[in-house]
Amino acid sequence: MNISRRPYDDKIVKSTCGMCFSCCGILVHVKNNRVIRISGDPDSPVNTGTLCLKGKSALEMLYHPQRLISPLKRAGVRGEGKWEKISWEEALDITAAKLQASKLKFGPESVAFLQGTTKGLIDVYVERLVNAFGSPNIATSGHVCFLPRLFASKVTNGFFPVPDYQGNPEYIILWGADFLNTRIGEHKKIIHLKKKGTKVIVIDPATPLIARKADLHAKIWPGTDLVLALGMIYIIIQDQLYDKKFVTKYCIGFDELKAHVADYPLEKVSRLTHIPAEEIDRIAKIYASAKKAVIQWGNAIEHGVNSFQTARAISILRAITGKLDKKGCDIEPLYPVTGAGMANITLSNRMTDDSWEKRLYSGTPMLPWFKRVLPADIVHSLNTADPYKLSCVYIMGANPLLTFSNAKNTETALKKADFIAVSDRFMTPTAHLADIILPPSTFLEYDSVIAPPYYAYAGIQRKAVDIKGSLSDYDITTRLAERLGLGHDFYPDISDFFDLVLNPSGLTFKDFKKLGVLSGKRKEKKYRENGFKTPSGKVELFSRQLKDSGFSPLPSYIGTHEPSKQYPVVLTSGKSSFFRHSDNRQLPTLRKAHPEPVIKMNPVTAKSFHINENDNVCIETANGKIVQKAMVTKDIMPGVVFADFGWWFPEDENSHNTWETSNINILTSDTPPFSLETGSVNFRGIMCKIAPVKI
Repeated sequence: MNISRRPYDDKIVKSTCGMCFSCCGILVHVKNNRVIRISGDPDSPVNTGTLCLKGKSALEMLYHPQRLISPLKRAGVRGEGKWEKISWEEALDITAAKLQASKLKFGPESVAFLQGTTKGLIDVYVERLVNAFGSPNIATSGHVCFLPRLFASKVTNGFFPVPDYQGNPEYIILWGADFLNTRIGEHKKIIHLKKKGTKVIVIDPATPLIARKADLHAKIWPGTDLVLALGMIYIIIQDQLYDKKFVTKYCIGFDELKAHVADYPLEKVSRLTHIPAEEIDRIAKIYASAKKAVIQWGNAIEHGVNSFQTARAISILRAITGKLDKKGCDIEPLYPVTGAGMANITLSNRMTDDSWEKRLYSGTPMLPWFKRVLPADIVHSLNTADPYKLSCVYIMGANPLLTFSNAKNTETALKKADFIAVSDRFMTPTAHLADIILPPSTFLEYDSVIAPPYYAYAGIQRKAVDIKGSLSDYDITTRLAERLGLGHDFYPDISDFFDLVLNPSGLTFKDFKKLGVLSGKRKEKKYRENGFKTPSGKVELFSRQLKDSGFSPLPSYIGTHEPSKQYPVVLTSGKSSFFRHSDNRQLPTLRKAHPEPVIKMNPVTAKSFHINENDNVCIETANGKIVQKAMVTKDIMPGVVFADFGWWFPEDENSHNTWETSNINILTSDTPPFSLETGSVNFRGIMCKIAPVKI
C-alpha cells in the first residue's frame, strides 16, 4: 500500500496498537518527534483499517499531564500520597535490594509478583524474572481469563481452537463474547460474513449490538452456561445428530458422556438457564446439522466456579459434531512464532518441584499445569502470615484494588507488606500504596513482536517517538535482573530476545521489521496424520487425565445461588468498549464517551425497586455496597442487573480514598467456592439487592 501523507506529517510509522489485546494494526502519524494522530492500518489482517476509540486516544495517554515519567519514592506514611522523585538508578537499586534481602532471609517464596493484563511479551518479561528469581508466587488474571479455556481445550482435544472465518461458516455462535467491545477487527469480520449470508446466534444475558443483528439471541441466566452446553450435548446425542464417524474414529468416552448428560433433559435446562426450551432445542440442532459452524467463546464463561468445565463442555460440543480443525469450523492455528508460554521464553523449566511445593496454597486443588497462585492466596498470606509471611510484593501493570475480588480485604493485605514496588504509568489506587513506583513507557515508545494466542499471526510494534526519561518494561525488568544477579538470563539487546521468539519463522527481528506482518500456514484436519495431542491421541470426551489428577472427568455443574428475599436480584458485569479493565479513565476522549459508572436494568426490574433512569443506585451484596447510575433498558433480562467494572475517579484529588465508591469488587468474595481446576471466582451471577439513593 502507498501511504498518502498529509503535508504536516514528518513520517508515518506502521505499528500495532497496545491499548488492549486486540492487536490492531495502526498508522502512527509523527511530526517533530511528536505523535499527532493515530489511525487504523488498512493493510492489517486483524482490523483492515478499523480502529476503536481506545486506539485513537492512545496519544492522549502518551502525553497526559498526569502520566508518570520519573520513578517515585514514598516520602510519607503508606497511602498518604507524599512522593519524592528519584533517579532510575536509585529506584532500581532500592527495589532490587529489598527483593534480594527478602530472598536471603526468608527464601524466594517470600516475594510475590502480581501481573496485570498487559498482554504479549510484556507478560513474559516479568514471568521470566520470576522463574529466574525462584519464587513460585506469581498471580495473574489467568484464572479468570483465557487459561480455563486453554487448559480445557488442551485436555479435550490437544489444542486451543480458533474460528476459521476464511472458511465462510454457515453459523457463528457468539457465546459470552461481545467483540465490538473487545476485538473490533473480529467484530468487523463477523458483520461482513453476516452480510454474505452467515447466520449469527448470540448467547448472552445482555443485548450487545451484534445481538440486534443476530438471527437468534438466547438470553441466559448468568452462571448457567455449563447447563446450556450439557443440555445441547444431550439433545444432539438423543436425536443422533452427532458425527458418528468422527466420534467412533477420533473420540473416546462417548458412552460415559451419554450417560452423564442424561441428567440434563430439556425441561431442566430451560428452567435453570431461563432460555425457552424451543430456543435451546433449535440452537442445538442448528449447530449439529450445519456443515460449517464455529463457536466463538468469550471471557464471560470464565467468570465463575464452572469456568473450566464450561469450556470442557463447549469443547465436547465441537468434537461430537465433527467441527474440529475443519474448514469453516474451529481450527488448530499454526502459529508463526514461539508461543509466549514456552519454557525457553518464560524459563518455566527453572521452577523445580521443590520450589513449586513452597507456593501459597489454600486448599483449592487446581490443575497440575496451572503454575500460578491465586490472588486470594496472596491476600490471605499478607493478612495472616499463613502458611508463611510474604515480605515483598512486585506489581506490574496491575491494579488489584480494582480487579481483585473483595477489594477491601485486598487493601488491608497490601498495607501489611514490608515493601511494595509498582510498575504503572499512572498513580492508581494501588500505586498509592507503593514504596517505589517504576513508570514504564507506552507501546508507542519501543519495538516489540505482537503475537496474540487467538490469531495465527504476528505483527510488528515499532517505536514511533522518544519520551525523555522513560524506560520500557523490558529495560526495567532487565536492569532489575542485573541488580539481582540474574542479568545472564536477559539479553542486553532486546533484538536478540525477539530473535528467540521469531525462531520458528526463520526470521531475525531485523528481517521482521522490514516485513511487518507474519501469518501462519493453513492446513486442516491435521489429526488425520498424527492424531490429537492428548495422551490417547484422540479427543477425550471422558478425560482419564483429569480423573487421575483428582478432577471430574466429565463436565460437572456446581449450582449457583438462587434469588432470595434478602438478595432478590442477580448481578453480572462486563467489559466496556471504552476502557481496558480499570485503565485509562484519565483520558478525556474516553471519559466523554463513558463519563460515569452505569448499572443497567430492565424496566420491569427498575419498576419493582422504584428506580428511575439516572437515579443513583445502591448495589449491595453480603460483602459490601457501592453506588452506580441507573440505565433502564430492555437490553437486560428481568431480574438481572449489569454493572460497570473497574471504576475509579482519577480526576478526584482524593481518588486514593474514593476508589471504592463504585468499584464492583467491593461486592465480590475472595472465599470459596472457587473453580477446583483453575481457581476461578464468582464474578458474574452474584445475588444482590438494589435501591435508589440520594447523594
